Formats: sequence, C-alpha cells, structure tokens
Amino acid sequence: MRVPLAVAGLLFLLYPALRPWEDETTTQGAAAAMGSNAWVAAHLFAMIGFILVAIALLEIHRTAAITFWVGAGLTLPYYGAEDFGLHAVAGQPNLLELAEAVRYNPVAITIFAVGLVTMGVAAVMVAVRLRTTASILFAAGFALFLPQFFTPPAARIAHGVLLLAGCAWLAWESARREAKDPQLAAS
Repeated sequence: MRVPLAVAGLLFLLYPALRPWEDETTTQGAAAAMGSNAWVAAHLFAMIGFILVAIALLEIHRTAAITFWVGAGLTLPYYGAEDFGLHAVAGQPNLLELAEAVRYNPVAITIFAVGLVTMGVAAVMVAVRLRTTASILFAAGFALFLPQFFTPPAARIAHGVLLLAGCAWLAWESARREAKDPQLAAS
C-alpha cells in the first residue's frame, strides 16, 4: 500500500501549505481564513491523509494500523467541526466566540488530543518494529502532530514537509521490502 502512504504524505504537506494563515484572533482575519475554500480543502486533505495512513499501515504493521484507526476515529470529528463547522459560521459577527466554543470544548479537545497521541503511538510502533530511518521520520512526524499546533505557520509547514518525507520514504522502503520478499507485506 505504498501509494496511499505516499499520497497521505503529500496531503499532509498541502494541509498547512494551502491553509489560509490570517490573524484568527480578529474577527476579520478569522472570517477570511475560515470562510475560504482553501480552509475547507486544507483540512479535508489532513482528514483524507489520516485515513490513507491507516489503510497503508495494514500492510506494514497490523497492530499499529488498528491503533492508528482508533486515533484517527477520535481525531476526525474535531477536524470535521474545525473544517465544516467553522467554515459555516465564518460570516457570523460572533465568530471568535463560536470558534472558541468549537475548538476548546473540553470533551472535543480532549478526544482530539487523545486521538493525535494515539496515532503518534501507532507510528512509534512502526518505528520500533522496522527500525529504519524512514520509519523514525514517519514516527517523528506523527509524534509531533499535536505539538506543531502551538507553533507559527512556518514551523507547521515544516512539519508538513517532515510528514511528507516520512510517509513517502516509508512507502518507498515498503515497496523495496515487498519486492525482495512479498511475504513481508502481510507481516
């Protein structure tokens, strides 16, 4: 499943690269960012990326795949609210209050954080099993997914580059392993 993993890497780069980086502490900036079609596309890219990684992990490490699915399942509702919910209310005069209510609802943000950490654990499981540079980059990208939200746009885009490198390299490495021994694909 090297293609889904490589595509996921590209989508994880496009997510921060195409996301509008307006000043979301102002109503005007938040409305410009959240109201744009680029907002919807960028967040959708991340959501599809999570699904593709989970699919790809089935052939790399099944326990990690199941763990990643759980993490993605916990994370995707928050992404949906962030993507479609905030986009829908972008024109409201009380947008900042609405955005804060969506983003910082205690249950939602806790489930989101647990989901991201769970996906990080799954990625580390892959690195522990494979012990390759590619799998370590892959694990680092997912282990840093939650912390990168507290960094400026340039660091978040650099995180996207890290995810692209980790996913694409792991996809290439998996293809090489499979070419040498097709039985390894199912292990």
